[in-house]
Amino acid sequence: MVRMLSCLIAAAVFSLGALAEAPEQPDLVVYGATAAGTIAAIAAADAGLHVVLLASGQHVGGMVASGLGRTDYGNKAVIGGMSREFFKRVGKHYGEKISWFFEPHVAEQVYRDWLKEAGVTVLFGKRVTGLSWTKPDAHKTKWIGSIEVNGDERYSAPYFIDASYEGDLLPLAHVSYTVGREGRDVYGESLAGRIAYSPKHQFTVPVSPYDAQGKLLPLVYGGDPGKPGEGDKKVQAYNFRLCMTQNKDNMVPWPKPEGYDPAQFELLKRYLAAKPGLQLKDLCHPSLLKNGKTDTNNNGAISTDYIGGSWAYPEADYATRKKIWEKHKRYTQGFFYFLAHDPSVPPKLQAEVNSWGLAKDEFTDTDHWPHQLYIREARRMIGEYVMRQQDLQTQRTKPDSIGMGSYNSDSHNVQRIPVKNDPHFPGAAAAVLNEGDMQVPVRPYEIAYRALAPKWEQCGNLLVVCCVSASHVAYSSIRMEPQYMIMGHAAGDAIAQAFHGHSAVQDVNVSRLQKTLRAQHQIIALEDADAGYINPRSLPGIVEDADQADRTGTWHRSTTVTPFVGLDYLHSEKASGTNATVRFNPELPAAGHYEIRFAYSPYPNRATNVAITIKTLKGLETVHVNERKAPGPHAPFKSLGVFALDMGKVSYVEVSAKGADGYVVVDAMQWIPVD
Repeated sequence: MVRMLSCLIAAAVFSLGALAEAPEQPDLVVYGATAAGTIAAIAAADAGLHVVLLASGQHVGGMVASGLGRTDYGNKAVIGGMSREFFKRVGKHYGEKISWFFEPHVAEQVYRDWLKEAGVTVLFGKRVTGLSWTKPDAHKTKWIGSIEVNGDERYSAPYFIDASYEGDLLPLAHVSYTVGREGRDVYGESLAGRIAYSPKHQFTVPVSPYDAQGKLLPLVYGGDPGKPGEGDKKVQAYNFRLCMTQNKDNMVPWPKPEGYDPAQFELLKRYLAAKPGLQLKDLCHPSLLKNGKTDTNNNGAISTDYIGGSWAYPEADYATRKKIWEKHKRYTQGFFYFLAHDPSVPPKLQAEVNSWGLAKDEFTDTDHWPHQLYIREARRMIGEYVMRQQDLQTQRTKPDSIGMGSYNSDSHNVQRIPVKNDPHFPGAAAAVLNEGDMQVPVRPYEIAYRALAPKWEQCGNLLVVCCVSASHVAYSSIRMEPQYMIMGHAAGDAIAQAFHGHSAVQDVNVSRLQKTLRAQHQIIALEDADAGYINPRSLPGIVEDADQADRTGTWHRSTTVTPFVGLDYLHSEKASGTNATVRFNPELPAAGHYEIRFAYSPYPNRATNVAITIKTLKGLETVHVNERKAPGPHAPFKSLGVFALDMGKVSYVEVSAKGADGYVVVDAMQWIPVD
């Protein structure tokens, strides 16, 4: 028999105290207590709504509170609003202004305290099992009336948010979605589909994937790998972000998984033999957090990513997902147990592995193992607008922006495949390759509100904040936890506006929503940021950012030293000895005299002799700049002098790294007419 929400008030209890009692019927039900769902619930509650947050497990905060403590922040300047407020609250715990690196239990406590402060009712152990609609004639589009959880509980509300990593409301609500990778032809994305070859997290030596009988070893996929550029239904690898320590007083030795069989790691055994001298950092990435703990991620050819083990998870039922989850756990425990105990492992490496263990004071109710599997990608909605590669690279502004992203297009490997006579392994008859890794830098981009909303005709009272409407390529950047929280914040405010206006989520006044978000310090566009960014449009004269200039050689982007013009600045590949150049070639409106100013960020490792060549009406003139010294009164610009220049694109300015005695930084160039 279906029980109403009022019968379940007693369930709204944290281990550290009760939250606000649930109203008879909430204004909003948020499904999924991820970081995105937690922030969405708080934002809506702060706007005056009665909110119920349904957690599928016994914790809140998702991956942020389950080991991902070294934040994938990208460009910190675009992280504002409640997302940034979370990191400030964590910082307060540590006595810092803001903290991007933190222990799992601290993150969860911050979320729990914040939810209690906002008056959000949190109910644990709730898994959606059904959905019902309101009367067909009640709205112009279909509206969810209630969702069913655990088979016999129903939660009714005017509005819903799906904040689960899996997007489990999407199929129940008949909202369009996809799983896997699109082909290049679907959205015209050059990065889409199967990747021909990626050098990172890759085998660099040949390792045979076959046993003595010619059968494939475990951990190698024997099916059709597809052709480069083709789409498939395979998803990038999942893993657990382990919290490790070398503190003996707070260390739990590597557990031996149930059913452990060292034969499962024959490929790892062969890899270690083929690459002598490997260290732990070559097999995983233990990044330090506070108090000697780590956020340990995947790294290298064979690591904590269980490649291929994630494919069935997005569409699986709960029983099957549990089996997949446990298989990931056994794989990861087996991986470390093998390294710690197998006699084939080099003694030096084995000793290093055994100097580490799980942090005893983390995840105390799950045997010190993270309570959340890192579901990097599952379902992706196909909503009012689909974010694509272009939206991260060339079409980065959106009229309905509700926040920004900036992290690389970062997909982990999708499959591990056998190859024969492969050109990457000359002379080897057979070898193994990992496929699917994508690490392509992007510049800060705006996220469309429409990507959070289903198509108008499909559902009018649902927003989606984790499984947003995006291609695999775009999702590989948007999927970062700060962006999840940014979208959660926007969704909470949008639902509040829709609730008070009795409107569908697609009819939310975006200008009004943006005004609300800006008042709450959300970064809607880069000019909202206050982190060293100088808007070129705010400067006098003609300003050309280094991003607009022609470049030769290798240059890298950075935002380390502020202030700077535009989104970032360039620096040379080496501290000296490179022939790289950056040439600015502006369209000057008239011939005449112009003061030319050069923007750079000074620092002790910069070159003292940067050569800048200027094409003038008199010929070529060269000026040298000492980038270790502050630019002067026009900072970050230094005046190079006044020069007679021709109109049009004749007069250029070229910065060269040739002969430089340090790193060469190139930010922007400015031309100011002189009467």
